[in-house]
Amino acid sequence: MSDIALLLGAIQRGEPRAADELLPAMYTELRRLAAGRMAREQPGQTLQPTALVHEAWLRLGDGVFANRAHFFGAASEAMRRILIERARRKRREKRGGGAEHLDVDAVEIAAPHGDEEEVLAVNEALDRLAAHDARKAEVVKLRYFVGFSFEDTAEALGISLPTAKRDWAYARAWLHREIGANRLPR
Repeated sequence: MSDIALLLGAIQRGEPRAADELLPAMYTELRRLAAGRMAREQPGQTLQPTALVHEAWLRLGDGVFANRAHFFGAASEAMRRILIERARRKRREKRGGGAEHLDVDAVEIAAPHGDEEEVLAVNEALDRLAAHDARKAEVVKLRYFVGFSFEDTAEALGISLPTAKRDWAYARAWLHREIGANRLPR
């Protein structure tokens, strides 16, 4: 039986020093596994294999492993999850994840004024939206033309506040596509 198998058995029996001895015994193999994972990542990755090993080790925590294969399977899965979380975080930041979020309730929309072109374009597109989804068209009418708040719109239509907000977001995207960005209701 290998030293690693003996240490895993000792950990299962609850011997306190076995866990402390396992990392040095496994470190070289874990580092090789991490380097292999990192080699498949995009160039310019800032995470080093050593850091990946340490974070994976922390995630493994006090896990009980039946054998060497079970341990390395769990370590590999922990590394995979770490890399996925980092990729998602980077993508979220790249897509505006760090942008300041505005409370949609705090943004009020005034009734249109002065821009006849925009009003006509929205009105024409609204007829098409009504054919597609009448309630969403009503939300636009109340929010854009009347200047209702989300609460007033929800109450007038007998829908929940979150539904009014979702309908408004959908309708704005739909109108954006139909009209174009330069005449979009805000």
